[in-house]
Amino acid sequence: MDNSAVSAPHIVVVGGGISGLAAAHRLLGSGARVTVLEATARLGGKLYAGEIAGARVDLGAESMLARRPEGVGLAREVGLADRLRPPAATAAIWTRGALRPMPKGHLMGVPADPASLAGIVSPEGLARIAQDRELPPTEVGEDIGVGEFVAGRLGREVVDRLVEPLLGGVYAGDAYRISMRAAVPQLYTAARENASLLDGVARAQAKAAAAPQQDGPVFMGLDGGMGTLPLAVADAVRAAGGRILTQAPVLALTRTAKGWLVRTDAPEAPAIEADGVVLASPARSASALLAAESPSAAAELAGVEYASMALVTMAFRRTDLERLERSSGFLVPSVDGRAIKASTFSSYKWQWVTDRAPDLFVLRTSIGRYGEEQHLERDDADLVDMSLGDLGAAVGLAAKPVATEVTRWTGGLPQYPVGHLARVARVRAAVAKLPGLRVCGAAYDGVGIPACVAGARRAADEIIATSTLAQNTQRDAGQ
Repeated sequence: MDNSAVSAPHIVVVGGGISGLAAAHRLLGSGARVTVLEATARLGGKLYAGEIAGARVDLGAESMLARRPEGVGLAREVGLADRLRPPAATAAIWTRGALRPMPKGHLMGVPADPASLAGIVSPEGLARIAQDRELPPTEVGEDIGVGEFVAGRLGREVVDRLVEPLLGGVYAGDAYRISMRAAVPQLYTAARENASLLDGVARAQAKAAAAPQQDGPVFMGLDGGMGTLPLAVADAVRAAGGRILTQAPVLALTRTAKGWLVRTDAPEAPAIEADGVVLASPARSASALLAAESPSAAAELAGVEYASMALVTMAFRRTDLERLERSSGFLVPSVDGRAIKASTFSSYKWQWVTDRAPDLFVLRTSIGRYGEEQHLERDDADLVDMSLGDLGAAVGLAAKPVATEVTRWTGGLPQYPVGHLARVARVRAAVAKLPGLRVCGAAYDGVGIPACVAGARRAADEIIATSTLAQNTQRDAGQ
């Protein structure tokens, strides 16, 4: 009899989004036995591939940062290397009544050269930016709001017209509240090391340009949609012997003499004994599950706020939009008072969308920011009408869609306010006191796919390092 399978630790992963699946994939590669429990009927979380008018589209996140290796690396590990695709076309910004090219040479909207923002920022705003080099250094301390710092150095126009829509595209949050240290660490470093923010950004860009990984695309998508990534990871997990249960919400976690007892609402597995647990669920559900065993971690996680948003995906006859200017879409500053915060021209941005639906033109808009969720109380038809109204004003769109799909992400985006990293450190310190339990997900180290994969691998590695598998490995090495 092979005793290795019996002695291998059994790890339960709570959450079947990309973080949980990446953790399961890592654990299986280390020799553990794994059970993934997903509360809903669908794997993938905010990575969600669907269809509209027969065209394959993403109804959630559509790309990942390629200059961090973790997301692209995971795609390659699960057999998707030949489906990685960079986006085509360039983005714009809709502000001051016109579509304007996205400026080059900026770091999350902060320029090295004020002239690059001409047209987006007023002449008065450009003059205010130039004052940066005359101002005394700004003390940033352990953390500071991105908007607060940048406005103090360069003026509010830079924040309202460029930093806010760029950050909003990632967090759907308030740029003045978002932690610079957590959300834009390169900017935080530049601010601490340079008296002038403009000079700091210029040096940061020069350093980045010299790095070898800067040669390739900044972002990558997948032919067929980013929503295919978690499904491919799930297939790899199953192929390696992992067990995945959907519609299996976890009701309670209880420490036992041998590890953990995981109680679920799944008839086929109401109680699971585990050597370890990776909590890869949103902060609020993780808080509820940790309340009994780690009240301090639960209290910290309960304080994590989330923003809600909706994606309005529309398909048009391609002949109706043949005069639409070619770009990947545009961002919208909230200061302009529009309903939408961005629009993506999917059929221009992703060649695979056009290849699979050549007679259609697919685009989508996003609605909803932190503290501005009132629009999401409207019904789907209203959100479509609001989107069409803004698209008409922005690009002269007058055609009617042949199909629409509204996807609501209620509480979908964790917020990273000032002090977020300190909160995460307190959570991890409290959780570290629980043998065989770790946390990961978008609420901790970044909302992007590479950050989520990295956090998942960290959690998996720490679980393995303290599990019976590590003890067995050490024992075998001594024989």
